[in-house]
Amino acid sequence: MPEGRVFLLLQGPHGPFFDGLARLLRAAGSTVWRCVFNAGDEFFWSDKDSLIRHSGNPNEWPAHLDQILTRNGVTDIVLYGDVRPIHATARMAAEARGITLHVFEEGYLRPYWVTYERNGSNGHSALLEIDLPHMHATLRQSDLEIRRPPAHWGDMRQHKFYGALYHFLIVAANRKYPGYRSHRALSVLEEFRLNLRRLLMSPVVNLVRAVQWHRFKRSGNPYSLVLMQLEHDSSFLRHSKYPRNRDFVDEVIASFARSAPRHHHLLFKAHPLEDGRARNRDAIRKAAAAYGVQGRVHYFRGGKLADMLRYARSIVTVNSTAAQQALWRGLPVKAMGRAVYSKPGLVSDQGLDDFFASPIPPDPTSYRIFRDYLLQTSQIPGGFYAKQSRAHTLRLIADMILSPYDPYEALEMGHALQRQQIDDLVD
Repeated sequence: MPEGRVFLLLQGPHGPFFDGLARLLRAAGSTVWRCVFNAGDEFFWSDKDSLIRHSGNPNEWPAHLDQILTRNGVTDIVLYGDVRPIHATARMAAEARGITLHVFEEGYLRPYWVTYERNGSNGHSALLEIDLPHMHATLRQSDLEIRRPPAHWGDMRQHKFYGALYHFLIVAANRKYPGYRSHRALSVLEEFRLNLRRLLMSPVVNLVRAVQWHRFKRSGNPYSLVLMQLEHDSSFLRHSKYPRNRDFVDEVIASFARSAPRHHHLLFKAHPLEDGRARNRDAIRKAAAAYGVQGRVHYFRGGKLADMLRYARSIVTVNSTAAQQALWRGLPVKAMGRAVYSKPGLVSDQGLDDFFASPIPPDPTSYRIFRDYLLQTSQIPGGFYAKQSRAHTLRLIADMILSPYDPYEALEMGHALQRQQIDDLVD
């Protein structure tokens, strides 16, 4: 029941998503507070009476959080991503105090979904402890309809816009937050400059990439596709062995040069939000030259993933959620980091050399079990940024947050209730 629930919202996706979520939680009878850390956070929060500013430096955050939790009687913490330092502190505080932690992330089944879990996501997700036989047994008891994705919607343009606006506000209007420090290595000014450049250059980049891909596709060369991630992404940093993208690039190209058939090519696809800070293109060129495969290694600034997957022979990634689209198509996947889909029967357990030489595809039955389980639990159709997709997510998420059970428990509790009702009817 919502009565007596006190929610503390920390940093969310850029834009108004958390503000809309708070409106629904208040309408359900809950109290909602929002702690903001910079002018970008504050701009998108409409109820200034419930706003708490953290204007100190990161070292002061644990003590301030402790005061907030005690003073306001917080029962629930809501955040987006659980690894950035302020959120990692909140995750540990929630565990110590028995506070329910609600975690949002980009969808594990992209691009038409968002992820909602409790206590952790990605490398901290409960999914890591749930094996495929258990998922299968749970699904066999279910007569619930599988959630289906919408016909079409996309959030990337709005995502870029909100990212640029967010960092502009921090650069131009952050005087109330003298202690603010970004959890990323770059300065806020540089973040804004890169976001703005990415937004303005999108039409040119898209045209160049389309021509490049058209030419390669018509070449008929077989290829493996490498799904790149943002170097500053928490899932990349915290749930893999790689401190930098260039370390991953070097390992992959070295193995490709040793083991892949000599007529095969290797395509690196940049993350859609890549802004050039990691200098991935330079790292790829240098590694390709060092291992003597310059003419067989290519870098693409984004592109339509579905089209590139259509012709790929295999997929290599650290732990990108985009790899799920490859699994859905039955393509062999090699994950080099910790991921929720890294389960026997899904990703290859081969060494990278053997994978490039002769990749083993996923078991289609295992993947259907995994996908259906996610669709009945933690995956919510919609998005954080575009108005239409945001509204669709919001209309579904409030009840999930207010439920006494996390998404995985809720599915099993639903089965238990169904069985009890059947037993009652028989008796």
